Amino acid sequence: MALKQAERRTQRRSERPRGGRRGPEQPPRPAPPPAPPVLTETEADRRVRAFLRGLPGGRAAALEPLAGDASTRRYYRLRRPGADAVLSVYPEPLDGEQHPFLVVRQLLAGWGIPVPEVLAVDGPRGVLLLQDLGDETLQERIAAVGEPAQAELYRQALDQLVRLQRESVQGAQRAVCFQIAFDYEKLAWEMHFFWKNFLEGYRRCDLSVEDRVSIAEGFHRLCSEIASWPRVLTHRDFHSRNLMWHGERLYWIDFQDARMGPATYDLASLLRDSYVDLPEGLVEDLSEEFRQRAVPGESRDTFNRRLELMSIQRNLKALGTFGYQAAARGNRVYLPYIPRTLVNARRNLARYPELSGLRKALARHLEELS
Repeated sequence: MALKQAERRTQRRSERPRGGRRGPEQPPRPAPPPAPPVLTETEADRRVRAFLRGLPGGRAAALEPLAGDASTRRYYRLRRPGADAVLSVYPEPLDGEQHPFLVVRQLLAGWGIPVPEVLAVDGPRGVLLLQDLGDETLQERIAAVGEPAQAELYRQALDQLVRLQRESVQGAQRAVCFQIAFDYEKLAWEMHFFWKNFLEGYRRCDLSVEDRVSIAEGFHRLCSEIASWPRVLTHRDFHSRNLMWHGERLYWIDFQDARMGPATYDLASLLRDSYVDLPEGLVEDLSEEFRQRAVPGESRDTFNRRLELMSIQRNLKALGTFGYQAAARGNRVYLPYIPRTLVNARRNLARYPELSGLRKALARHLEELS
């Protein structure tokens, strides 16, 4: 009872108008987006079979379910004479002219960035037939080659990322990806997603009033600074599982959520990846090469700060996703990647005294951050 009364007093204080620079005393709680529709295996199979009946040779084709990602889509490999293909099935019907995946894919292809070909679209059934890029992700490729080859793979990825940032500023920017951004509201929503789904949902942390205040203020500081930086077009999920090795080059997938964000957003996703450990020397070399090519007018100190703060936000958001998948959906496939993600977050949090309150409050519940 005393704790609840204290929390109510804290809430009332946080709602009072006041001057000064102090942040909010409650976690950022932007309105959540509507829950995505659920696509059952039975419904996906029904739609796919109906789609294949209208596809030349489709009735005789063999289907193999593919492991999906953390999205609501379902995937199948279509085995047929001549060339395999991949079926992507969405929960809802899609507009062949305006669907984000198709719009962004066309932009990327026009800028010379390797993306899968679209072979057929069935909008009413929510089905895309795509070029089959195989199964070898960048994550798997670098595990099979030596360090020199690993560095070249990452340089190829950064070449493509620099191209995205250079080409996307040319010409009209009317597509939906240019109209949405990692603004304060979006960044704060992602931090609340971590709070709800990892801290409270997966780790079952019982936060004190004081820790809630410290964490909320730390998130406010972090999101406010990131939201103030200049923005470029970002892939939004540019990591080693969304880059496919095919035909001796890297292809991009899962880019439908592209939006405007900091120049370091995709770089942080790639170099502070939850799925891959890179030598620190290589991370430093790659980040400096990227700075010189993408934002040469930005000082090294400013760039490094922006990369490291962006990495904190990205890693905490990833932990929120892992916690949600485990606690809410019973999907434990991401649990092995939690320790590496916490190590990345701790490394960068420890470098900034102004975030010490956030780190200490989190570390009281997440010993990996202490």
